[in-house]
Amino acid sequence: MTGDRVLQIVGGGRMGEALLGGLLAAGRDAGALAVAEVSASRREALAATYPGVTIAHAPVEAPDAVLAVKPGDVRAAAAAVADAGGERVLSVAAGITAEAIESAAGGRLRVVRAMPNTPALIGAGAAAISPGSEAGEEDLAWAESVLGAVGVVVRVPEKQLDAVTGLSGSGPAYVFLVAEAMAEAGVLNGLARDVAETLAFRTLLGAARLVAEGDTAPAELRAAVTSPGGTTAAGLQELERHAVRAALLDAVSAATRRSRELAG
Repeated sequence: MTGDRVLQIVGGGRMGEALLGGLLAAGRDAGALAVAEVSASRREALAATYPGVTIAHAPVEAPDAVLAVKPGDVRAAAAAVADAGGERVLSVAAGITAEAIESAAGGRLRVVRAMPNTPALIGAGAAAISPGSEAGEEDLAWAESVLGAVGVVVRVPEKQLDAVTGLSGSGPAYVFLVAEAMAEAGVLNGLARDVAETLAFRTLLGAARLVAEGDTAPAELRAAVTSPGGTTAAGLQELERHAVRAALLDAVSAATRRSRELAG
């Protein structure tokens, strides 16, 4: 972690709190963390949950900041951080470019953009980062240390962040839809709902771990459990008949296009 430099998180919502909890779990000193949150009720809740962390209504004087506010509030938050003496920011808001953040701060901040996803809430996130015009290797390493507390981090050019949004940013929703459908299918075929949900959800978790933690390609893993003329082959045939593979390709592409549109 980064010595005694104070890191503040601007925005104490779900993502901001996930980052705060992850940083503390990774060993960051509570006294070197601050949260700026406009909602009084959220400030009270955060103060009660995270003793030792500075909780304020506006950005405090600190060199490093994470912008975890809504996209529409990013520019104002960046300007406020710069006014408070900030030096660099990591923005986790979708659609707001590094150039726009730099401009809002009057060129006073080094900016790293990121696209995390909601599994960061349980320390299983997947994020991509991109440097702004003034951010260097040290700034990227710093951003990796922050987001690495709640998951894995990769580096991409900023122009690829829309594709990251379409894939991993929006991706959890695609998986949630699959989980919902698999559990419902179990119920339709005679299983109790709690049994169907347990089996469906754990199947998704186990399969994901096999892909992520092993060294075998998904196609090979699929082939290994697909006996000719067997039950899995019959199920896969139906998925192909309904063009599930094509639907997922189209979903990622559609979300990518929408991200570009939102960025203006």
